[in-house]
Amino acid sequence: MTPQKIIRRSKYWVYIVQCKDGTYYTGYTKNLENRIALHKSGKGAKYLRGRLPVKLVYTKEYRYYKSALNEERRIKKLKPEQKLKLVMSYAGSNRRNDK
Repeated sequence: MTPQKIIRRSKYWVYIVQCKDGTYYTGYTKNLENRIALHKSGKGAKYLRGRLPVKLVYTKEYRYYKSALNEERRIKKLKPEQKLKLVMSYAGSNRRNDK
């Protein structure tokens, strides 16, 4: 099997989903809509299988996959209260943009 070539410049998203138990799962993807659908079906990540349903609570777009990957790693290292603060600031900024 030939390894899949990584396209380095495109659109990539870092995202956070909130699980039914209140925990957060962070990931990055090239196809956000498809990835969230996989998570909601229980096929996206082992961590989420017993924690469905999930709700998308944070997204940020990047131009380069390496930037998205680095941001995903940074967010995964945050403490739960720091992730909550990030999610809350994202929710607040989206409410302001909707007006």
